[in-house]
Amino acid sequence: MAQMSQRMQELFNKVSTVVLTTATPDGNPNAVPVGAKKILDPETILISDQFFNKTLANMKANPKVAVTYWEGYEGYQLKCTVTIETSGKRFEETAKWIEDISARVGFPLKSKGAVILKIDEIFGVAPGPGAGKKLA
Repeated sequence: MAQMSQRMQELFNKVSTVVLTTATPDGNPNAVPVGAKKILDPETILISDQFFNKTLANMKANPKVAVTYWEGYEGYQLKCTVTIETSGKRFEETAKWIEDISARVGFPLKSKGAVILKIDEIFGVAPGPGAGKKLA
């Protein structure tokens, strides 16, 4: 497992949207914007599934994903392994979190699952000579 530094966590929390990339078992990519995200600990993030279709099918068939986020000239890509929870305490907490967001923004949202991402590797995506460098 790899751990996000304090700065990586700060930027993750600051950006409103991250890009979640999945692939079919034969390698066909799919990338989607995600706003319902949070850090559980430096090695683990949670994404709520409200709208996933191809993404969910891909994660079930191939649990290796990437999450990319950036602002300006700073950015990171997290290579992760996914598990999906559709029952239990963590899912119930996620469903409540999404209900609260829904009420606040006035848009109907309902979580279908808590997507738990364990971080395997971290890469920099900032431009320049260090672009693509493995950081953790």
